[in-house]
Amino acid sequence: MPETDTDFRSLPLTELLRLLREEGEPSDPRTDIDTASLKRRFPRLAEVAMRDLSFDGGEGRAVPARVYRDVTAPASGRALVWVHGGAFIGGHLDMPESHWVAMELAARGTPVLTLDYVKCLGATHFPEPSDDVLAGWWCAVAHAEELFGLPASAVLLGGASAGGNLTAGVTARLRDAGDAMPAGLVLVYPVVHPNGPEATAEVDPSSRHGEMVLNFAGTIEVLADPHAFAALGPAAGFPPTLVLVCEHDELRPSGEAFARQLGDAGVPVSLRVEPGAAHGHINEPSDPTALPTVKAIADWIGGLP
Repeated sequence: MPETDTDFRSLPLTELLRLLREEGEPSDPRTDIDTASLKRRFPRLAEVAMRDLSFDGGEGRAVPARVYRDVTAPASGRALVWVHGGAFIGGHLDMPESHWVAMELAARGTPVLTLDYVKCLGATHFPEPSDDVLAGWWCAVAHAEELFGLPASAVLLGGASAGGNLTAGVTARLRDAGDAMPAGLVLVYPVVHPNGPEATAEVDPSSRHGEMVLNFAGTIEVLADPHAFAALGPAAGFPPTLVLVCEHDELRPSGEAFARQLGDAGVPVSLRVEPGAAHGHINEPSDPTALPTVKAIADWIGGLP
């Protein structure tokens, strides 16, 4: 989350959750991440059009979404459903990790539908955020022609950080239910193990990372659920996958281990380590490591058979 006068990341988790419940997510102090500013900074985004919509999430929740298209861009022949991060407690469709990334990909010929999801702020835990992403995916593929001008078979799924966790878990849910799979999966600095820094299932619930994943899971038992943490289950049957991790990120081991797991299962997988990057770098468009990551995603999508 962005810096404010209060360093929210230093607060005890219970206090942080209380503040987010009662006061909402703090406003982002940056003045150059709105649509007009981004289009001025990056002229290639000038023709990207966007439309807000919503879909019925889990338990009938109205969940925000936004579709991005640039009809002037050479088409990649693919579309992407994209899910932002935020430690399962924050994030929204206007953060650059969602909004700017979607604009950049649309300008490169890949229409994008960004999804929000319910946050785990006390009484809410898995599977509720996963249910929202799953419902958004079903909505996207059911209306793919209208949203993207493409068939459902051309739609990929992906996300960053917590969004990477949720999209990997939803992919496992789709596979295990025998449903049609995404055309590909894009995971950017994902946390797909309960213990992300060590890429294992064993987590210290008293650590900051342990507190965050337990807040998402709700119970110790759910920490072992492969639909909550996809790396705990089989990787066979996953679609072609791009895993992108940061050189300077304590969660890097989780993504790298999952890429190896996918490869060992015979899944076509590409692993990219972004040099010099830190976790959350695509949430800062001015970060020199951010644009290479977006370009790598676009190039990987464009290279799919």
